[in-house]
Amino acid sequence: MRDFPTLGKRREKSHTGPVLILMVLGAGAAAGMWWWKQRGSTAGQPAAQPPFAEVAKPAPLEPLQTTPTAGEVRNRSRVRLLSISIDGPVERSLVEQTGKELGQSLTQIVTRTLVWWVSVPADLRKGDRLDILFEERPSEEPIAHAIRLASAKAGKTFRAYRYRAPESPFARYYLPSGEEVELRLKDAPLDDYEQITSLVKDGRRHKGVDFKTPASSPVKATFDGTLTKRNWNFRGNGNCIEVSEAGSGRKALFLHLSELPKAAQIGSQVTKGQVIASSGNSGHSFAPHLHYQLMRGERVADPFAVHETYRRTLKPEQKPGLDAEIERLDGLMATALAGK
Repeated sequence: MRDFPTLGKRREKSHTGPVLILMVLGAGAAAGMWWWKQRGSTAGQPAAQPPFAEVAKPAPLEPLQTTPTAGEVRNRSRVRLLSISIDGPVERSLVEQTGKELGQSLTQIVTRTLVWWVSVPADLRKGDRLDILFEERPSEEPIAHAIRLASAKAGKTFRAYRYRAPESPFARYYLPSGEEVELRLKDAPLDDYEQITSLVKDGRRHKGVDFKTPASSPVKATFDGTLTKRNWNFRGNGNCIEVSEAGSGRKALFLHLSELPKAAQIGSQVTKGQVIASSGNSGHSFAPHLHYQLMRGERVADPFAVHETYRRTLKPEQKPGLDAEIERLDGLMATALAGK
């Protein structure tokens, strides 16, 4: 805009205006250059957070949903159902479905249950259906929550469910009736244990019964006798004791013990039910357990054929808890099968 002179005076030309304009333009240009440089150096970077500001954590991702493969269903709880039709060795079928390492572990777990129902593999028939609801665990043996076998030879379907009763130190496998799947020995070497992991009759050519039990569990003599051996073949047997019964030729071997009492000397007399040692993991052993072996002369005898046996049953007040768990596990199996 043009300036007009004041009336009565001649307006003198001033140089202040142009100087101020040049200063403003220069400052604006410098600010623009600074902004352009900052924009280039921070492009692609997140905005800076104020000091000590709390950064919101991202929401957890939903489990990845995949299309089930043959014989396998996965759900969000990481429990998987494996359903196979037997056509040859069980181990081969399980390895084909899950891979060698997992398949071999599952074979051992399943066989421990099947042997209480049928002779493995003699009683298995082509077309028998085997369902296993299991949970895979890193660096640990899988957990089988439920096992179901539709047996053509027996003409029935066997069912076992893993359940830990209130006040019980271990989870065990139960029939729907509330009875344990496993038989127990009267006058057993242990008052309690988690599971039997090997039998004379399970087809593995094992010479005794392996009881999975924590180290330092009290081990008892199963009959009156004399201690006739201790700590022979330590590399294989670890700490061990042999007790012989006078007149019958029967011997009991207790292997992989944690330690032997000083009183456990050759020639010592023991009585049935007397604590003679404690269980452990010594010798050729991969986990704490007790190996209990019976001999008649030089022949291996099956403790489940020599001892009287029984099945332990849940108390009436504990049965509703098992029934609820069976309903839950059956529901998981039905849902998994429906989604195949």
